[in-house]
Amino acid sequence: MDRNRLGLRIHHSGSSQSEESALDLERNYCSHPNLLWSSPSPLQPFASGGQHSESNAAYFSWPTLSRLNDAAEVRANYFGNLQKGVLPETLGRLPSGQRATTLLELMTIRAFHSKILRRFSLGTAIGFRIRRGDLTDIPAILVFVARKVHRQWLSHVQCLPAALEGPGGVWCDVDVVEFSYYGVPAATPKEQLYTELVDGLRGSDPCIGSGSQVANQETYGTLGAIVKSRTGNRQVGFLTNRHVAVDLDYPNQKMFHPLPPSLGPGVYLGAVERATSFITDELWYGIFAGTNPETFVRADGAFIPFAEDFNMNNVNITVKGVGEVGDVHVIDLQAPINSLIGRQVVKVGRSSGLTTGTIMAYALEYNDEKGICFFTDFLVVGENQQTFDLEGDSGSLILLTGRDCEKPRPVGIIWGGTANRGRLKLKVGQPPENWTSGVDLGRLLDLLELDIITTNEGLQAAIQDQRNALAQGIDSTVGESSPLDRVPSKEKIEENFEPLNLNIQQVTGEGEPEPKRRKQSD
Repeated sequence: MDRNRLGLRIHHSGSSQSEESALDLERNYCSHPNLLWSSPSPLQPFASGGQHSESNAAYFSWPTLSRLNDAAEVRANYFGNLQKGVLPETLGRLPSGQRATTLLELMTIRAFHSKILRRFSLGTAIGFRIRRGDLTDIPAILVFVARKVHRQWLSHVQCLPAALEGPGGVWCDVDVVEFSYYGVPAATPKEQLYTELVDGLRGSDPCIGSGSQVANQETYGTLGAIVKSRTGNRQVGFLTNRHVAVDLDYPNQKMFHPLPPSLGPGVYLGAVERATSFITDELWYGIFAGTNPETFVRADGAFIPFAEDFNMNNVNITVKGVGEVGDVHVIDLQAPINSLIGRQVVKVGRSSGLTTGTIMAYALEYNDEKGICFFTDFLVVGENQQTFDLEGDSGSLILLTGRDCEKPRPVGIIWGGTANRGRLKLKVGQPPENWTSGVDLGRLLDLLELDIITTNEGLQAAIQDQRNALAQGIDSTVGESSPLDRVPSKEKIEENFEPLNLNIQQVTGEGEPEPKRRKQSD
């Protein structure tokens, strides 16, 4: 279905780094709205393993004021043009136009009504209507509220419409989902699961690969995928979360498996080459996803090339517990939403091992108390009310289960969850469920200029490409910095990102803290 049904133009614009802004993503959780019409607190996921706060925002780069003003004007004109294709609101009956069927159509309808939805909800997402805890095949905008009550207890102005209409008369259902808050997060046991698979991922296996534990001096998480760079010396390395790889309070950005030697047994894997935390919506999705000019998508990823002296024979391409995987599933916003929503997924992480779940929604949106709008791509709920991730699983690869004997296909990586923050109440008479948030892998790979490696042949070819690129660099005397040069002091990182090719940006403190025994001094 093409964009003309919505009168939609895909908008692209450049980005620039600029002024730093303090942002404490943790403090908003304490507010607890009791009723649908209460002033809403943001529906914010927290990172898997998050326990300490990074509120100084040293690496959260906002657009410059002029860039923000320009973007606001362009955004206003964009939605003003969409307004011309919107029919007068129909009260008490469903619109007569075509029902939305694609992710793009649903996202556009939601963006068009984002100001109204923000007054009613903690957040919204794109998905199917949920009835008695089960997904239907009815496309809908999901609206999350702190307390879901019967319509008879609400006045007319407190009721959400049954449907919303967008440009060109395209419309969709509205579904209300209860999000139960639990106040201040309680401490969560870190070693809730211990199996032979998990034992291997934490260091008892001779090889590493997707699901293996990776750590720096302060945190540990999970290796997501083996990847190769599209640029420079075509380095071969691995992908994980930014918050796992880069500790903003400890400038040494080296990664180890399973632990740094100062904390336990382990070997040096490599240093962070480039990373990102947030990106504007029009650059991530190719469209304006909301009317708010300050709209950012969580793009939590980091690329770590393997060190020159690391033995590449110790790299395993298959996903332990799953086997071989296929190519990345690229999410096309113009595809029907059942190409993604409702799909079964699996993941392998260093804390919980192999788990299964369902993609319940895409493009989860929430706002902080300053009015800044944030998006995260996936909302995954574990099967049989089992959690899909635990602390330390940040960075784990999310795999779509294969159809018709196809190999599982990577679609995202985990960056957080809400085991301590709050849960989704999907079924009456059943307890609320945990949920997991993830990053769209295809878009993250493009942003970091990486390709995933899924076969041994592909790994060998990538290693050879790296050798060839390095040899050419030496011949032309324009080689890249040595690994030792890739780790400047914290002051140098703050002054200039270029030596590392970093786009590091500030987020809430995440990853699972390691015991601070024998901590090295700065």
